Amino acid sequence: MAPLDTVTERFSKRNFERLAGLIHQHSGIKMPPAKRTMLAVRLRSRLAALGLEALDEYCDYLFKDHGLDQELVHLINAVSTNKTDFFREPAHFDFLRDVFLPAMVQARRRTVKIWSAAASIGAEAYTIAMVLEAFRQQHRGPDYSILATDISTHVLKVAVAGQFPTAMIAPVPPDMRGSFILQSRDPGLDMVRIVPQLRAKIAWGHLNLMEKRYPVDRDLDCIFCRNILIYFDRQTQNNVLTRLCDHLRPGGYLILGHSETGAGEGLPVVQVMSTVFQRV
Repeated sequence: MAPLDTVTERFSKRNFERLAGLIHQHSGIKMPPAKRTMLAVRLRSRLAALGLEALDEYCDYLFKDHGLDQELVHLINAVSTNKTDFFREPAHFDFLRDVFLPAMVQARRRTVKIWSAAASIGAEAYTIAMVLEAFRQQHRGPDYSILATDISTHVLKVAVAGQFPTAMIAPVPPDMRGSFILQSRDPGLDMVRIVPQLRAKIAWGHLNLMEKRYPVDRDLDCIFCRNILIYFDRQTQNNVLTRLCDHLRPGGYLILGHSETGAGEGLPVVQVMSTVFQRV
């Protein structure tokens, strides 16, 4: 792999701007000049895979002779931010258990539909499944289906497998760990796996939130779209949120990340708690 200083030195301002524009166009991710070095770091593995030494060479490859046809998916995979944890921002899962699901029982709903719209490696979707399954078992709650999508094909492969380092499940409550997580039979393999019962409840799909239309049901009960909007400019945020709201049934909930408190302005929703909005 080429040294980082070689990669960055041979990365012209023009080519950085071309790459930044392409990334924004296809993913919505902002790439200001301050992220030039970060972009170089993220793309070193692609240079190695293609046998290239510098990002100017990479741009020549990318923008000529149908390079985008083969490389765009790898570029987006490389620049996507995939920070995720089980039970991240736990107040949202308390809301599911204490407010959302009891309301579904009171309304005599037999099934609920939830979308994890920036699912990364799947920790969010599997956490949702744990909460819904535990409630269903303990309170005769509704059945459920979960759609989990992401722009990165790489992280979706990890998510589908449902296999994680043991350290990642530390935030999972002990009772749920016992019910929903399998320990490896190999004592030398420090990995766990989500039980098949929960894995079967989640449909995984590749979806770019920049698309003008989403091939998703329009009567969803809840959409999680957390901590992805901060990478978009304001207009892109508004466009994405407007489209997401189109897929919520009246009374359905939109749940955003802790850093996206002002994102509900101008939408057909009312705020019910911090970063939780209900479709009107």
